[in-house]
Amino acid sequence: MTAAPDEPPGTHSSDLARLAELHGVATAYRPAPDRTVQVPACAVTAALAALGVDATGPATVRAALTARERELRERLLPPTVVQWAGAEPPAALTALPAGTRLSVETEHGEVRDEAADLPLGVHRLTATAPDGRTGQACLVVAPDRLPAPPGRSHGLLVQLYSLLSHRSWGMGDLADLAELAGWAGHTAGAGFVQVNPLHAAVPGAPTDPSPYRPSSRRFPDPVHLRVEDIPEFAYAEDRARLSGLLERAARLRADVLDKGALIDRDAVWELKREALELVLATPLGPGRQAAYDAFRAAHGQALDDHATWCALAEIHGSDWHRWPDGLRDPRSAATARARTELADRVSFHARLAWLTDGQLRAAQRAAREAGMPVGIVHDLAVGVHPAGADAWAQQDVFAAGMSVGAPPDAFNARGQDWGLPPWRPDRLAATGHAPYRDLLRALFRYAGALRIDHVMGLFRLWWVPQGSPPTEGTYVRYDADAMLAILTLEAARAGAVVIGEDLGTVEPGVREALQRRGVLGTSVLWFERDWEGDGHPLPPERWRADCLATATTHDLPPTAARLTGDHVDLRDRLGLLTRSAAEERAEATADAAEWLALLGSLGLLDSPAAGPPGSDEEEEIRAVHRFLLRTPARLIGVWLPDGTGDRRPQNLPGTWDQYPNWRLPIADREGRPVPLEDLVASPRLRGLLEVFRRPV
Repeated sequence: MTAAPDEPPGTHSSDLARLAELHGVATAYRPAPDRTVQVPACAVTAALAALGVDATGPATVRAALTARERELRERLLPPTVVQWAGAEPPAALTALPAGTRLSVETEHGEVRDEAADLPLGVHRLTATAPDGRTGQACLVVAPDRLPAPPGRSHGLLVQLYSLLSHRSWGMGDLADLAELAGWAGHTAGAGFVQVNPLHAAVPGAPTDPSPYRPSSRRFPDPVHLRVEDIPEFAYAEDRARLSGLLERAARLRADVLDKGALIDRDAVWELKREALELVLATPLGPGRQAAYDAFRAAHGQALDDHATWCALAEIHGSDWHRWPDGLRDPRSAATARARTELADRVSFHARLAWLTDGQLRAAQRAAREAGMPVGIVHDLAVGVHPAGADAWAQQDVFAAGMSVGAPPDAFNARGQDWGLPPWRPDRLAATGHAPYRDLLRALFRYAGALRIDHVMGLFRLWWVPQGSPPTEGTYVRYDADAMLAILTLEAARAGAVVIGEDLGTVEPGVREALQRRGVLGTSVLWFERDWEGDGHPLPPERWRADCLATATTHDLPPTAARLTGDHVDLRDRLGLLTRSAAEERAEATADAAEWLALLGSLGLLDSPAAGPPGSDEEEEIRAVHRFLLRTPARLIGVWLPDGTGDRRPQNLPGTWDQYPNWRLPIADREGRPVPLEDLVASPRLRGLLEVFRRPV
C-alpha cells in the first residue's frame, strides 16, 4: 500500500495507527516489559474491517479517522457508563457540559431525574445538553466487589464425562456430579467441586469432544442428563423399549469400565436421545408445565433461537453456513416458517434445556445440603464454535472472518488459533452488553462459583484473520470496566464466587484490576517460580491469597506423571518434543527434584524417599497438597485423578487424533478405570483428602 503523491511519508501509517487506537485495535504489543512487537498492517486492516471500518487505503483511512474523531468529539455519553457502589461519580458524567439534564429509567421501569442513589442494576441513562444535544447510555450500577469465598476451603476438580458410576450411561452425568458433591461435602469436608464447561456441544459425526468449543455457552448440553431422574420417566409408556435402551446403556458403560474402551459421547447421546424422545412424549403435570412455561418465558428469544438451531441442524446438518440461504438468517421469513413447521422439534429441544437446567440446579442443591460453602464451580469457555447455535443466533455481535487465539509466547512459538469467533466490542456496547449479561445470568442460575477461562479476554482478545497464521493477528480491546461491572453485579445477585484463569502472558495491570474487584486468580504449583529473581520455586508465603491454588489442570500432566517423568515419555511417543528426549527428561527430573527438595526442607514430606522423584509418589503427592495448604490461597483444588494415581492428562495440547483428548475415564496408576463407587472408597483418595484435616 503506497501513500498518495501529495501525502508526506509516514502520514498514512500514523493515520492508520490513530484510527486503530480509537477503535481499540492494537498496532503493537509488549509480550515482555523490554520487548515490543509490531503488528502487521494487514492484521490491523482486517480487524478494523471486522468492526465495520474501511481502512483499505489512505483516503478511506483519513475519512474513517475524521468520522471517528467527530463522533467521539460530539457524543455526550459513551455507550456504557459504570457507577461502582460507594465510588465517586464516573468521569463520563462529571465531564458533561454544565447544565446538562439527566434522566434515568431503571431496569424496573422507574424514571428518575438524577443518576445518584440508584439501585444496583443495569439502567438506561439519557443526557440532554443545554445546546440541545442528547445522548443515551447503558448505566451499570455495580457492587464495589464480588462476593468472597465464605472462608478458606478445599475442593475437587474433575472432568464430568470422566466420572462414570455404575448407573451412568457410558459417561459421567449430573446425577454422578450430585453424588460426588454429596460425598465430598459430608465425608471429606470439601467446599466445592469444579467441573469442565457443560455447554451445549455442536452435534456431528463425530462430535467435537472438546468442551471448550461449544455450540452455545448459554444453554447446557442434555448429554449430561440422568434420564431415569426425569420425573416423566416413571410414566413413559413404552417400557419394553426403555428397558432395551437401559440394557444398551449398561453395555456402553461396561465397555468403558471393564473393557478399556474410550468414552463414546456420540453413542451415549444417541441412546439418551432415543430414550428422551419416549420420556418427553409423556405430558407434564400442571406444576411441571407451569415451571417449564416460566423457564421458556424467562429465556425468551434466546431459548427459541437455540432450540430452532437444534431442530434445523437435525435436517440440514450442524454447520449453519451450509444451510439453505434463507435459513442462515435467524430473523428471516424462511426461518420463521421453519420454526412453525418444526414446532414439535423446537419444543423438544427447549424442554431438554429446561430439564438439564433443572438437574444442574439439583446438583448445586446437593452440594450445598452436604455443607459445601461454594458448591459446584462451573467453567465458562472463552468462546463458541463458529458453526454452532450462538454464532448463528448472534451473528450481529460476532466479528465475521475472525477467530480468537494467542500470539507467540515461550510455550508456543507459532501462536494459537482456537477457531472461536470473537464478540465485537462495539456491537456488545450498543446492546448494553446484553448477550454477555444474559449468558452470566443463565450460568449463575446453578453455579456456586464460575471459573472464567482466559479471563484476560474481558480486557482484550487476540484476533486472527481467517486464512492467516496466528502470528499475523492483533489485540482488540473490550470495555473492561463494563465487563467487570456486569460480572460483579450478576455474581453478587447470585451470591457466587468468580475465579479467573489467568495463566500465561497477562497484560500489566490486569491481575491488579481483577483482584481489586474480587476475581480470584489461578495459581498452579509447577508455574509458581520466582521468575523475576532466581527462578527457584516460590515459597508458600509468597503465593497470592486471592486465588484457587492447584497442583495441576486438565491441560497438564497429573501430578504422578509429573513426578515420575511419564509425561515426557508420552510426548516423546507422540513426537511432540522439540528437543531430545534425554534433555526433556533431565529437565523434568531436575524440576521435580527441586520442588521435592523444597517440600522436604519445609517438613512436608513425612518420609522423604531415598530414590529419584516418584519413588514414593503417594506420599509426594500428599506433600504437594500440604504445601498448597501452607500458601495463603483462599481455595485449594485437588485434581481428582491425583487421588487415584492416574498418569494420563485429560487433554494434551498440540494433539487431535493422536491422543484421546476428552475421552478418558478416571483410572488408577495402571490405567484401569475407577468408577465413582470405587473412587469414594479408595484408600489412596481418602489418604490424600485426609491431608486437609490435619494442620500443617
